[in-house]
Amino acid sequence: MSIIADVVDGKVDISESSQSKERKVGSQLGKEDFLLLLVTQMKYQDPLEPTDNTQFVTQLAQFSELEYMQNMMDVTQHTSAFTLVGKYVYAESTSSSGHNQKEEGMVEFVTMKDGDAYVTVNGVEFKYDEIVEVRDEFYVISQKLPSVKEQQILFLHHDPQNVVIEGVSLGEDEYQASSMGIGIINEKGETVTVDPKNVVYSDGKLTIDKKVFEKFDAGTYNIAFVFDDPNKTVDYENVTLVIKGVKPDLPPETDTDGTEGGDGNTEDTEKPGDTEGTEKPGDTEGTENPGGSEGTEKPDGTEGSGGTEGTGTVTA
Repeated sequence: MSIIADVVDGKVDISESSQSKERKVGSQLGKEDFLLLLVTQMKYQDPLEPTDNTQFVTQLAQFSELEYMQNMMDVTQHTSAFTLVGKYVYAESTSSSGHNQKEEGMVEFVTMKDGDAYVTVNGVEFKYDEIVEVRDEFYVISQKLPSVKEQQILFLHHDPQNVVIEGVSLGEDEYQASSMGIGIINEKGETVTVDPKNVVYSDGKLTIDKKVFEKFDAGTYNIAFVFDDPNKTVDYENVTLVIKGVKPDLPPETDTDGTEGGDGNTEDTEKPGDTEGTEKPGDTEGTENPGGSEGTEKPDGTEGSGGTEGTGTVTA
């Protein structure tokens, strides 16, 4: 601890008035203290060896520089304080009684008191130098939006298990979602929506029933999440699904009339060319071909070509 006091009769005055000038340990030397030291030096210099004028000029220049720097620091501090209005900050202070006050939120306004800047956060006032952290607004919002932890999941057709996705957050505060939709995207970008009845969500864990994946071929897929939060957040990159093995044979689909492949069950029909042989002028007696149309004899004596059979496909 240092003491600045007058010298009386060659002794340092340590009266109560002089003790009130004690400086706190760790406090900074201000421009007033620098000027006081300079005046005291001039007052108590040795008359036989006075301080050189050049030294005084140098010390005065240093004093002027110190004063200018401190003034600039005050201006910079005040300007920085005013630019914090609307910014998201974290502030912390400790009162003389030891009470610790912490607040996190937007700076509502800035006030000046005795040359010092004060910011107000959530209705609580803090000194400018009590601001611990300044955060970007978009960063803060991104931390509160719904999100999904990055991960890769393996599904085996020969040993099917329910797919469990960890780290699914519905968001916080006013950015929280109340529900979400799930889709499965293949390598071509085609999406299959998962029926909500096959999905269960609880405490950050999402479970999809294994039967959902029975119809998917082996390959790599992405699981998409569509949240109903105010920002309509969509996540389709963080969860990768790898399916291996051969998918099981599923029951064949049937038509509405109960027959398989009904479109191919048509009866044979006679075409315009499927006519019985007719006798043409010139003594052309038609001969009946096995296929349905009888050949005809041309006037030059050659047989006519046979007609075409009726086409029909029957699906077994």
